[in-house]
Amino acid sequence: MKTKPIIEVKGLAKAYTIRHEAVAQQGTQTIRDAMVALARKPIELFTGERLEKEQFWALNGVSFNVQKGEVLGVIGRNGSGKSTLLKVLSRIVEPTKGSAILRGRVASLLEVGTGFHPELTGRENVFFNGAILGMQRKEIREKFDEIVAFSGVEQFLDTPVKFYSSGMYVRLAFAVAAHLDPDILIVDEVLAVGDAAFQKKSLSKMKSIANSGRTVIFVSHSMGSIKQLCTTAIMLRDGKVVEYDKVDKVINSYMNTSVGIAAGKKREVVIAEESSRFFDFTVNKIPTELDPEILSGETLTIAGNYKAKEGGQDLCVGFGLRSQSDGTYVSFTHSHLEDVKHTMGKTGAFVCDLKIPRLSPGAYTLELQIWMDGKHYIQEQELCDIHFGAAPAFRTQSILPNFPSLLMVDSDWRFSSK
Repeated sequence: MKTKPIIEVKGLAKAYTIRHEAVAQQGTQTIRDAMVALARKPIELFTGERLEKEQFWALNGVSFNVQKGEVLGVIGRNGSGKSTLLKVLSRIVEPTKGSAILRGRVASLLEVGTGFHPELTGRENVFFNGAILGMQRKEIREKFDEIVAFSGVEQFLDTPVKFYSSGMYVRLAFAVAAHLDPDILIVDEVLAVGDAAFQKKSLSKMKSIANSGRTVIFVSHSMGSIKQLCTTAIMLRDGKVVEYDKVDKVINSYMNTSVGIAAGKKREVVIAEESSRFFDFTVNKIPTELDPEILSGETLTIAGNYKAKEGGQDLCVGFGLRSQSDGTYVSFTHSHLEDVKHTMGKTGAFVCDLKIPRLSPGAYTLELQIWMDGKHYIQEQELCDIHFGAAPAFRTQSILPNFPSLLMVDSDWRFSSK
């Protein structure tokens, strides 16, 4: 008799309703705004104007099976539907259509601190989170010392987790999820918060889980980690599975296919909750929709504009560069890191001179992050692809040197001969 897959996904779809409204009328927060909105209702009824609604399909017809003991990688650009898929599989959100059958106990690690109570200590949260995952108190006690040792937060075990750094959060959360013997372990890009040593230890632990016959679903922008851990992979684009095959084949398709923002599309980022939008991004005075080509080692001058319904918010803008060869972040900065503070007006602009080290020639993705009043609204928003060419000194050589690393560091050389 043929064994049923441990995960069986059929025609899975998830729709969200988007209300189309002018930016200036979004994010009604004050009593005055609420009263104005109420007063507009009779006018809307009289004129026949309605706030149009549109369905956005974060997932649309996703189907795949995962066998017991298989390690499945899920890849795709931001906005492709990866996180929504994991939330549906973890029973956090209900699908609009289709079904997802999971045959076994599921442990999920989707966001830093998921399942943790900020007022409880690390020790208390181990038991609290374990109970959420369906474990008995006796089972948690048996694994407690191993969980704490793996997480490396022994010194702060009796400190409320609201005082933990994001790295400490994720280390303890992963340790709980991975050591309570789930049949299925679901892990999002959250492991990127940890340091390199912990990421390596986490990948090793997930390999150990898979080798013991359990199943892992892993989302990551790091193609190196996906290739190292996974046996098969699916690639999502616009909420659909565009490829489902052996991991090497899917990664090659991902790297060789233009799955980013379509050329010529205007880059605009809207924060509906704050009635703010960011637009007219340029790199070295080149509009980002043109995907500029730049010599390695040049300073990137990134500029943009914003509009807000009301000023007064503390604005922090960040930019990062991610290698398209393996998904590695090669540089990142934000305005607060340089102790530059800005209080938003109703309109404004910003310019960042990004002094990056010399990068190995190739394709990179420029990503945007935005904080307003300390809240992280925009994370890893792809602005454009940047192609770094070789420095002029190499172009005159008949044989170009190989570039075995992403960074080319400055160095002093001295030669002599007799």
